Amino acid sequence: MHPISREREILYTVLNFVPAIYILHRKVLNFEGAIVVMADSSGFTLESVRKSLIRQEDTLVFNLIERAKYPIVPQLYDDGNCPILPGSSDSFLESFVKETEAVQAKFGRYQSPEEHPFFPDKLPESLVLPPRTTQILHSAAASININKAIWDIYINKVLPLIASEGRDDNYTSIAGCDLQCLQALSRRIHYGKFVAEVKFKDAPEEYTPAIQAQDRDALMKLLTFESVEEMVKKRVEKKARVFGQDVTLDSNDSQGNFKVNPSVLPRLYGEWVMPLTKEVQVEYLLRRLD
Repeated sequence: MHPISREREILYTVLNFVPAIYILHRKVLNFEGAIVVMADSSGFTLESVRKSLIRQEDTLVFNLIERAKYPIVPQLYDDGNCPILPGSSDSFLESFVKETEAVQAKFGRYQSPEEHPFFPDKLPESLVLPPRTTQILHSAAASININKAIWDIYINKVLPLIASEGRDDNYTSIAGCDLQCLQALSRRIHYGKFVAEVKFKDAPEEYTPAIQAQDRDALMKLLTFESVEEMVKKRVEKKARVFGQDVTLDSNDSQGNFKVNPSVLPRLYGEWVMPLTKEVQVEYLLRRLD
């Protein structure tokens, strides 16, 4: 038996049972037991970024549909007010996310530039060796994390659009769905760094003057394409209709029964996802020439 077979077996087991752990693209083990990230910067184009954003729409729609089957249980979100978590000053969801992020950090989740923790303070060191990959983003990208704003918007704005208050003692399942939604939103919004990088590389002469002048308004204008934004909103609404409709074998199915109101998705993207994504892009570009 190869000397690293046991380590390899353990790592594969972990990756199978912690589905949120992954690094940038595909992962393979080399003969020294390290994780190698197959990322070729030559394949980093505006088209590849666009395809990734479209796939992330699917993930976000499905996660919202899954969350919508549960009510909003206030005890999950109020600090120090959870009957099954006595003595904690955090809410149940905060405790759940902190502990989950700690486990995921140990196995390399936050070594990926696509992933951003909601509670980055005092995360444990990774047990996984860092990936050997081409660095695509400017080093300043690591300092940009707007998850506090994403958390607040999700809890106070998005949840009330897809669920109503109610009673359900299955706290862990609800918190798990919340975490999947939060991470999907965070990944989609922070992917703005990649969008900004590829746009800058495609037309540095357009962006450089505004960056040098530290002109946020000029950068925001360069990054805004209203026709594209309208197309995205129409697409996510259609996905919500297709993915979220109730399906039976009755040929007389009535139309209009959806697990999540399709109108929520264009509002989500128009009011929060795309504006926050552009905010990330601007913050990234302002530091791009550092």
